[in-house]
Amino acid sequence: MTQTPLQSPLVDFNVVDTTFEKWAKPGQFSRTLSKGPKTTTWIWNLHADAHDFDTQTSSLQDVSRKIFGAHFGQLAVIFLWLSGMHFHGAYFSNYLGWLSNPTAVKPSAQIVWPIVGQEILNADVGANFQGVQITSGFFQLWRAEGITSEVELYATAIGGLVASLLMLLGGWFHYHKAAPKLEWFQNAESMLNHHLSGLLGLGSLAWAGHQIHVALPINKLLDLGVSPEEIPLPYEFFYFHLQICYNYDDSYCLLVTYKNKIHYN
Repeated sequence: MTQTPLQSPLVDFNVVDTTFEKWAKPGQFSRTLSKGPKTTTWIWNLHADAHDFDTQTSSLQDVSRKIFGAHFGQLAVIFLWLSGMHFHGAYFSNYLGWLSNPTAVKPSAQIVWPIVGQEILNADVGANFQGVQITSGFFQLWRAEGITSEVELYATAIGGLVASLLMLLGGWFHYHKAAPKLEWFQNAESMLNHHLSGLLGLGSLAWAGHQIHVALPINKLLDLGVSPEEIPLPYEFFYFHLQICYNYDDSYCLLVTYKNKIHYN
């Protein structure tokens, strides 16, 4: 009877110690930079060489681990940016006023504080709001997502902060606590399955479900002239059988069902 040999684990545990001592030694990864600043070039090289992993080590496994950990850091920055974008929309913008009349009200999510006369940059953008007009298209994106209140923007901002924190913890865990081996990085089939099925597949399904069950009914009600404050929460669409009106050309059916919901309340 032959026995199948046990496979070695694809990760190494506790490879790099978690310490804050290196934070007080900028440039410790380079012999030249660790000597300290002599000219302003040291500052630029400190930022440019921090992720030049090939000059820090010749081990392909170490380089792969650092790049893998850096990806989590990039995702953390992206989620933090998304969180800040939604927080500014909830706290500093005229999104609700724009949502009620998007053709007459100009979008603004930036207010200049009154410091040495800089408040002169604020202009009347409509809906009793003064600020700097923005042209980034964030308001149109939020409307397409079905966001109709500042509370939803705040919730999305908090979700972005939580996701950013999870990405930071993931980068720390997969570099310091359980670092993958080179064999794991070279398993192209496993990585493709993760990216294709997990990220593209499930991500596309989740976004399609959100568009069908949340965004499209809300946008149809907005197009029919319903006030954003009166639009029900997404889960109420199912309770009041708005799914029978998912033929979005049937505006009368959708509006009648919405009025029935108001009547029941």
